[in-house]
Amino acid sequence: MLEPKVVQMLLEGIRDTLYMTIVSTVAGYIIGLPLGVLLHVTGENGLRPNVVIYRVIDFICNIIRSVPFLILLILLIPFTRLIVGQSYGSTATIVPLVICAAPYIGRVVESSLNEVDKGVVEAARSMGASNIQIIFKVLLVEAKTSLLTGFTITTGLLLGYSAMSGTVGGGGLGDIAVRYGYYRWKTDIMIITVALLIIIFQIIQYIGTKVVTKLDHRKR
Repeated sequence: MLEPKVVQMLLEGIRDTLYMTIVSTVAGYIIGLPLGVLLHVTGENGLRPNVVIYRVIDFICNIIRSVPFLILLILLIPFTRLIVGQSYGSTATIVPLVICAAPYIGRVVESSLNEVDKGVVEAARSMGASNIQIIFKVLLVEAKTSLLTGFTITTGLLLGYSAMSGTVGGGGLGDIAVRYGYYRWKTDIMIITVALLIIIFQIIQYIGTKVVTKLDHRKR
């Protein structure tokens, strides 16, 4: 079971899984963070309420989030092939992961910004701060603990989704679990891949929790 070829395959699976998870999380935040800020700003109690913009973005986020990831993965195969030239493998999986993650991240960011004390925002406004200054120097700073918690949760979520993509040749540990553990009935490899995914998830959760605890001024 632990012959060199199997070990090499598992190491490559870990590499591909981390690659998909990290890249999709970062790319998801590049899209999702400004999306969440826009949702907060244009919301009913935001800095610049705008019902039309809010409802359009709200509708798009709800539609994407309501589609199960596995179905979304299949639906996006033509688009994925157009973007990266193929519909299978770890790089191809990043495309649906980002599309799935961005609306979720947007909601997480919106929720985190909504938790910021309104009094702090009003104080900044009374001192002449512009909306841009309030967003970057007040909202995002005050919500950093909640945002980091959301980042940890999102990373763990995308780790699970990356494993799920193995059912359609997405690469990584999930792909190994499906190809060897399921199709070839190699239960030992299935158990090892599951254990590795659990370990990776626990490491992500541990690091995220430690960072949040260290930066949370409320616990000092």
